[in-house]
Formats: sequence, C-alpha cells, structure tokens
Amino acid sequence: MRVLITGATGLIGSEIVKQCHDKGISVNYLTTSASKISTKESYRGFLWNPNTDEIDENCLKGVDTIIHLVGASISKRWTAKQKQISIDSRTKTTALLYKTLANNSHGVKHVVSASAIGIYPDSLTNYYTEAEQEVSDSFLGQVVSLWEKAVDTFSNLDITVSKVRIGLVLSNDGGAFPELKKPIKYGLGGNMGSGEQWNSWIHIHDLARLFLYVTQFKLEGVYNGVAPNPKTNEDITKAIANKLDAPLFLPNIPKFVMKLVLGEMHILLFESQRVCSKKIENKGFHFKYHNLNSALNALL
Repeated sequence: MRVLITGATGLIGSEIVKQCHDKGISVNYLTTSASKISTKESYRGFLWNPNTDEIDENCLKGVDTIIHLVGASISKRWTAKQKQISIDSRTKTTALLYKTLANNSHGVKHVVSASAIGIYPDSLTNYYTEAEQEVSDSFLGQVVSLWEKAVDTFSNLDITVSKVRIGLVLSNDGGAFPELKKPIKYGLGGNMGSGEQWNSWIHIHDLARLFLYVTQFKLEGVYNGVAPNPKTNEDITKAIANKLDAPLFLPNIPKFVMKLVLGEMHILLFESQRVCSKKIENKGFHFKYHNLNSALNALL
C-alpha cells in the first residue's frame, strides 16, 4: 500500500508517516522545498507550489489514498493578511489536488482530509456529534467550513471522501500543549476566564492511529478526532499542574486581557466545544489514551 501525504513533515504528518512505516505502508509526500526531497522507496518526496499551481504529477504513482493535512497555522495573530493565508493554504492546496486528479490517470480511490472541531459553535452545554449542522460564526468556523466544502469536491471524481475533525492535540513535539504546560511548569498557570469551557483533546499517537484506521478501512464521511473524555480548561490546567507538581495560585485570566494581547485570536483559548467520539468508536476504533491522566502520564 502507498499513500500520498500533504503536510507530512508537520506535527500530525510526522506521526502518521512513522506509523505508516511501522505498518509497512509506503509514503509519497508533497513539499515546497527541494532540500526536503527524499528518494527512498518507502518515503518519496515530490515538489509542489500551490501558489503557482505547480505539482509533480508523479506523486500519484502507485497511490490509492491521499491523506491531506496541509494548512497554515491558525495560531498566528489574525490580521486580514493572515486570515487569507489560513484560508488559501487549505482551499488552494485542495483545488490543486483536485485538478491534478481530474486531469491525470491515477489509482486514487480515497481522500482522507484533516478538519477541525472549530466548525462547531461555542457552547458550554452542547455535546457535538458529526451530525451537527450549525456552524460556528467565528473566523475559525468559516475557515473549517470552506476547507470541508473544498474537500467534498473529490466526490465528483468518484473518490471516497473522509474528514477528521481534530481537537486539541496533546504532543510534546509541537502544537498547543507545550505552550499550555510552560507557564504551569513555572508556577504561572491559571484558568482561562471561568475555566468552564470544554476542551476536546486527543493524544497525538491516537490521532495518527485514527487517520490510518479511516484509511485502511475506507471509512467514508466525517469523524471527530477527539478522545472519549473531554475536559474543561480548569480540569486540564489542574491535571497538568498535578503531574508537574507545580502550584496554581494565580487568579483566573480574564477574557478581556487575552483579547488585548491576542486580538480576535483569543477565542482559541475561550471557545468551548464538547465533542463526541462515539462514531469512530462504533466503527471498532479503540483509543489507547482514552482519559486525560493516561495521556498526561505518557507526556509528562
């Protein structure tokens, strides 16, 4: 089996590549940097430039599934320019893949794309399943909605489409978790606002496993990429402090303070999405890190 991965060198992509190789799955990947090209049989790199609509069509050779992860970080201040970069990095790359598949003979039967739980509206009480139709009116909701609509076009080519809506990824190698634990480690941790907002999290190892599970069993549709036991911001802050044996004596950090510091992007810290993982579990997927303590034990 050979898969094509976009975003293969990112946080999630790197773990998926590792697990692919552990399972004997060969990987083609797309990169914008010639210095990152590998010619190994099990790990082949190909150049593309979505901004100029260029791609090495040889990337499709022997591939039956595309795992589409690429997208600019949404953790940079949301200026008008950065907002457009966030949208374009997802929609333009998807459009280029679509055009490449439409104009070339290939064996691709399945596209598995990253998405995000930011598509769900902010709520302290709702428990979101993949059937939810309402979309968050935040910028993040807009980005994810446009992203998913772009990915859905692959079905026009008789290709099975799957989307994994990713929650808060727990990893020591990048993403939000190192930034989350840093102030706590030095005794400067505190809840964001009330601390009641829900964080639907997932350990990086389980997330990569979930992507490969959807890939290997050709599961169609939307799946929430979150662990079975979401926690509040306060619960997560306390659990990390407990593992690090660090004090928590600072008052809660007011929302208006973080808005002054981060601008519109502050919603990443305060929006609440309690998200259900039952759909993927009902397909037979078992989480290795199903509760927060087991995940933190592996990371701290």
